[in-house]
Amino acid sequence: MQASPLRSPARATSGEDGYTLLELLVVLAILGLLVALAAPRVMSYFSRSKTSAAQVQISSIETALDLYRLDVGTYPTTDQGLKALIDQPTGVAEWHGPYLTRRDGLDDPWGRPYLYAPSTNGVQPVVSSLGADGKVGGDGEDADITSQH
Repeated sequence: MQASPLRSPARATSGEDGYTLLELLVVLAILGLLVALAAPRVMSYFSRSKTSAAQVQISSIETALDLYRLDVGTYPTTDQGLKALIDQPTGVAEWHGPYLTRRDGLDDPWGRPYLYAPSTNGVQPVVSSLGADGKVGGDGEDADITSQH
């Protein structure tokens, strides 16, 4: 019995076994278009989330500063800075910290240390971040974020 020509492994395929280059290019063009349209919106959400994270961290630092003041009697000095919330400053006997558990909590979402202006005349100290650009002032993601309300 002779083998059927339809089942011969040497027979060429009809071109329906894969995708053509044109089909792949169309799919890539559609994906590129979707990414081009979605990327700005995603980046906007990402920048707003960093600003929100900074606001939450500053609030947490304010709470830790209040706990420090309750224990020690005063807010940390300029020399002690925010590090006094994690490491006991020299000569401070009533320190019962650490008041913050994470050392990286003293850095803003852009990787720079939060700025600390100590208390004057019993007013609560100011904790701030200079935003994404690291410069005073700015708008949007570059705006300063501060504990002063």
